[in-house]
Amino acid sequence: MDKNRSLPHVGKLDPASFDEIIFPRRGRFDPSILVGPRHGVDAAVIDLGERVMVVAEDPTFGLPSWGWRRFGWGVVHICAGDVAVLGVKPKHMTICLLLPPDTSRGVLDEIWQAIHEECDRLGIAIVGGHTGSYGGIPYVLNGGCTVWGFAEKDKYVTPAGARPGDAVIVTKGAAIEAAAILALQYPKTLARAIGPDLVKRASETYWQMSVIEDALTAFEAGGVTAMHDATEGGVLGGLFEIAHASGCGIRADLGRIRLSDEAQAICRFFGMDPWASISEGTLVATAQPDAVSGVLAALEAKGIQATVAGEMLPLSEGRTVRRPDGSEAVLDFPAEDPFWAAFFRTLEAPDA
Repeated sequence: MDKNRSLPHVGKLDPASFDEIIFPRRGRFDPSILVGPRHGVDAAVIDLGERVMVVAEDPTFGLPSWGWRRFGWGVVHICAGDVAVLGVKPKHMTICLLLPPDTSRGVLDEIWQAIHEECDRLGIAIVGGHTGSYGGIPYVLNGGCTVWGFAEKDKYVTPAGARPGDAVIVTKGAAIEAAAILALQYPKTLARAIGPDLVKRASETYWQMSVIEDALTAFEAGGVTAMHDATEGGVLGGLFEIAHASGCGIRADLGRIRLSDEAQAICRFFGMDPWASISEGTLVATAQPDAVSGVLAALEAKGIQATVAGEMLPLSEGRTVRRPDGSEAVLDFPAEDPFWAAFFRTLEAPDA
């Protein structure tokens, strides 16, 4: 291991660093852990005897320009989504909410009301956590939200379950989260560049940043073998992580995946690759060939746009993606999500 090599400048740990540093050192061995830490697998599965517990943890951040209700809503959906992508309904939650000094009671009230309402709507009970104000924190931060749910032993999937011949299904489209956050963060500048209508449409896609309904609907339709949300690294990251976790090859056609006008315009403005840009709300799933029509029909019945974007292959046939312009490339996990450079650009040159 090269200890002098830097970690990614910002964002999720790269696969090599995870495999070399995290994976070999996981504390005490416990045979009841059916699914433990793996790159591309965002939830653990623990054997409880007659059933299993699925548990996941995530941090989230937000800025005042987004509105605190959005931040609270995002905490619930982003964190609970990591349980839902195993086909399991989220049931319980703890949250560590870190506040800057002198945060007003009104800010906390607005955030917590949104968290409470979404948990209540989704059937999630908040059972504990920690809330406090601390120096060195410029904005409210979800320092870690843990969500768990329960299932029968054979009633869940993991991102490692895809098999050669499975179809690859992608919901909603690319760069959902990147477009929404940047529209909320940089509305005046973007309005001058791409027009206020596209900025408004992009900001409203914030409410699409959830895979909970997508994942539970697809799983209940039957025949789904693996699911993963396209968070950091975007659609490319989600495709790679399912292939990597499953030990499979993959052939995907990005031209089949929706890219909205607003997402395309915002990505072009910031010079971002939309296919590599963070896209919470986009579900990448694999399904047995004879189950595809049922999965697509179930999603359509819920008003969730979805398309078949590729096929899983034997690992020996490689991992490739075809871009909308017809070019082909080897699929790998993006070295760095381009969203982060764009986001920090908005902080360095404030919207005006």
